[in-house]
Amino acid sequence: MPRNLCLTRQCLGLGTRIECSVRPLAGDNGMWTLLFAAGMAGEQPSTVKSEGPFHGPFVAETVLQTIVDNLTQHGYELADEPPIWCLHVQAHLRLLNNGQERLAL
Repeated sequence: MPRNLCLTRQCLGLGTRIECSVRPLAGDNGMWTLLFAAGMAGEQPSTVKSEGPFHGPFVAETVLQTIVDNLTQHGYELADEPPIWCLHVQAHLRLLNNGQERLAL
């Protein structure tokens, strides 16, 4: 499974988008996190969230696969589109690495 992916869904003429990313946390301690940016296609994300930390990339990727499987059951499709919200995701990761996750919620 790729460590970055995008899911989209069309509903009532509106396009929604979820970008997912698996990233290591700072500190070289083997901890990884899942980052999600979601919102309307063509706009800024309405939310950026994280899950984890997880012990290693393979655990995080397994959790991501479970989430993707669930979202596809609810009408989302994997999209072969480049990430457009990577700066938002990177900013959230920076908050996590600085121990300021509660400020990002």
